[in-house]
Amino acid sequence: MISVWRGHWMAQWGFCWVFLGLWRFSVGCPAFCTCSSSRISCIDQERGILDFPVLQNDIEMENVTEIYIANQSKLESINDMDLKMYRNLRNLTVTNTSLTNISRQAFLSNARLQYLNLKDNKLSTLSWKVFRHLNLSYLILSGNRLRCSCENMWIRLWLGDEADSQELRCVEDSGRERPLSQLSPPGCVPPVATLTPSNITVIQGADVVLECSASGAPPLERTWNFSTLVSAKKVRNFGQRSEVRLSNLSSVDNGCKITCNVENDVGENESSVVLDILFAPEITKLLDAVSDHHWCIPFSVAGNPTPTLQWLFNGEVIAEDNYIQTMIYDFSESEYHGCLQLDNPTHLNNGQYTLVAVNKFGRDQKSIDAHFMRKPWDGVMTEPIYYVPTIEDPPIEPGSKDSVAVYVVVGIAAVAFTGFILMLVLLKFGRNSKFGIKGFVLFHNVPVEVLAGREPTHRPIIV
Repeated sequence: MISVWRGHWMAQWGFCWVFLGLWRFSVGCPAFCTCSSSRISCIDQERGILDFPVLQNDIEMENVTEIYIANQSKLESINDMDLKMYRNLRNLTVTNTSLTNISRQAFLSNARLQYLNLKDNKLSTLSWKVFRHLNLSYLILSGNRLRCSCENMWIRLWLGDEADSQELRCVEDSGRERPLSQLSPPGCVPPVATLTPSNITVIQGADVVLECSASGAPPLERTWNFSTLVSAKKVRNFGQRSEVRLSNLSSVDNGCKITCNVENDVGENESSVVLDILFAPEITKLLDAVSDHHWCIPFSVAGNPTPTLQWLFNGEVIAEDNYIQTMIYDFSESEYHGCLQLDNPTHLNNGQYTLVAVNKFGRDQKSIDAHFMRKPWDGVMTEPIYYVPTIEDPPIEPGSKDSVAVYVVVGIAAVAFTGFILMLVLLKFGRNSKFGIKGFVLFHNVPVEVLAGREPTHRPIIV
């Protein structure tokens, strides 16, 4: 009976929790829409929405992965702020609405967006710049009256054969429709950027001039991206041509990527070059030995071309093997990061370690003292146990601790010497006994005959 009541009670509480969860989402859900923890759906045509749905708090919006909007005749645009808080949005459907405009930064915060369905709306133009930060897998645009303009040329290039499978059509200025796959308006050419020279290999401190030539129509916009370049630079433009002068190139800029980007209504294109700056080695870090799985002396070395590394121990070249070897773990920002790895080093490995880095432009070296283990005799008494006085030692005062020690040692020596003499006497008399060393004879009232070597008149007692 108790178990039945308990099960009934748990079922009631479970129902209450489900109800509270649904109630919470229904409270935060916009009017005329339905919501769950990850989905918003607005499809009520009679009581439509004017703006994009917004929940009560940011956390609820971040949990949403799908938004479905349909049959909303009053919804006309998606602006910069509508989707800003839906950072985990993956699927977006806006279909059969009055959507005519999508702002350039509408999807700036939606990097995870994969599926975008804009079918059966009223879009006439759509810039590729709206989607430049996305990696879309599906884009559906069928049912929109797109203009046969250069601004929509990118759709044909991006979708390819899929433009025909979606039956995409565009409307000319005359009102005539034709398949979007045939769109090729005059003066509409995708941009192309060309950067010269295409390879740059120079020594540290040199000057370099890069030139970017661009082609395409309509008119282009050109931008340079210098990434993390620290060397001095100066840009000059000459119509369709632009150049940048780099002065006194620093080794810090080795591996830096320089990009020339050009774009117009049709799309964008870029050309890049990576700086290959040659310079002598530099040991930027050499740290104290640390113990992990193995002992390690960490280091970082920069240099181009790649420096040859060699280690010295107390001035002698180390022959590396399975117990001591150089390990490189990472390469970043033109530096090699690694350590000299030692397997179970002892006090014999304590000493000075020197790292030498060499390439054809120079060399560098640094040293560090490493201590792995104490010597076995460190902290142990090294004085002799028995002290032998010399004539230079001062006389021992009577009654002092040293004099007592001397008396004790002399007493022990005397006792030992006396015991030794007794043993010799016993051994000598034992040889004359018929019982050997196993016994000796005690004589009581020994007669003079025995002393003279004659037969005694009574027998001895044997112990």
